[in-house]
Amino acid sequence: MADKAPPGWVYNQTVKMFATPGDPPVESPAELESYWGRAWGISNDVGRIRSVLVHRPGSEMEVVDPAKRIESIGSFGDLEAGWYFQSDTVPPIADMQAQHDMLVAALRVHGVEIHYIEGDAGTRLKSCYTRDPLIMVKGGAIVCRMGTRIRRGEELAVTRTLAKLGVPILRTLSGTALMEGGSFAWINDRTAVIGCGIRVNREGAEQVGEVLRRQGVELLIIDLVGYDIHIDGSFQMIDKDLAIVDPFGLPYSFLEKLKALKIQTVEISPADDKWIINSLAVAPGELLMPEGATNQTLDALAAHGVKWTVVPYGKMQLNGGGIHCSTTPLIRDPV
Repeated sequence: MADKAPPGWVYNQTVKMFATPGDPPVESPAELESYWGRAWGISNDVGRIRSVLVHRPGSEMEVVDPAKRIESIGSFGDLEAGWYFQSDTVPPIADMQAQHDMLVAALRVHGVEIHYIEGDAGTRLKSCYTRDPLIMVKGGAIVCRMGTRIRRGEELAVTRTLAKLGVPILRTLSGTALMEGGSFAWINDRTAVIGCGIRVNREGAEQVGEVLRRQGVELLIIDLVGYDIHIDGSFQMIDKDLAIVDPFGLPYSFLEKLKALKIQTVEISPADDKWIINSLAVAPGELLMPEGATNQTLDALAAHGVKWTVVPYGKMQLNGGGIHCSTTPLIRDPV
């Protein structure tokens, strides 16, 4: 009778036989579809949106008390309770919900699958701006760390929702990092940008950059102007090689970098409502845009072949965010 192979040898041969190579990488569509069910993630900001994450304003808005006006800043808030509403008027919650519903309806017209963040938002009245607690990259999500205390905790609801959907979480920011998704943008599938400022620090940008670097993506890190909060108030890709910008909110060096990358720009005029930059590309050259664009800007967009659908969003904007802020695409087509 032959000697029985030692257990260690059997184990080693078994391990070798069933070993799995590192390639293809996690973010490859075949790998994602095989083990995560869908090809989650995005590599651009203009490809056709297939799936999006939103939050309809709800009971969290009830924390806003119009009697708590802070005259020095012309808005409303309570430092002790930890909330602020930064506009000079507070709209009825039903009006905000109606405009959010119109945005969701417009997304559905474009065939977008809608996912809602699950769980009670508590008193976090900015939860409707789902762009900020996470960043979608190739193959999954990076969970951010919010730069303002009244939004801390949104990360937990987002993490639970992503887990339930089966979206891979590639990183959760740690240490002293501050990062909000509204200050991250894809320029093309090899280049992204983060705007640092009052809500985003260098540590947060560098932790995001570590994930991108392993995916072969160059991250540009720029400084926002003054007290600007997010880059999506001044820069937005709207087609493969086309962006809409407010040049007064961006460093000149970044505008020059866009030229070097052969990105054409449509500059808004002082007569435009600046919220139009916070539009959302649902497909290359197809925008969901709020009211407030001048004919001059619309003519410039049309000259580049851009089409748009106007979604009234003024009531939602009073809470501090626009259409782009209110949406986080989970899956986009490549371009």
